[in-house]
Amino acid sequence: MMSRYNGSELTELEHIRQSLEDIATTPIGSRLMRREYGTLLASLMDQPIGQALYLKIYSTLYSAYVRWEDRIEISQISVAELNKGQLILDVIGFLKTNGNEVNMSIPVKLGAVS
Repeated sequence: MMSRYNGSELTELEHIRQSLEDIATTPIGSRLMRREYGTLLASLMDQPIGQALYLKIYSTLYSAYVRWEDRIEISQISVAELNKGQLILDVIGFLKTNGNEVNMSIPVKLGAVS
């Protein structure tokens, strides 16, 4: 497992974190051979911040994570921060390989952020 940023070797947990970030930042329809891969997250960023937006964020993330990342059983997703096209996600779940609980903070940048 390799880092997409610098080519260094990653642990399983680091690779899962990288995968969850990739899934979150990939718009549905943008991958040629996997049109369904990704989330609707980018299209949600211009909406007014409120409970409805958070529900849509959780829904698109959870659905995509369950479908595309099968190494982890997601038990909770929360938005720790939402500001100018940037999210910090807190993801809690269990590794399917050994049942260990994992708690990850995943920074997500969408579009051109100044």
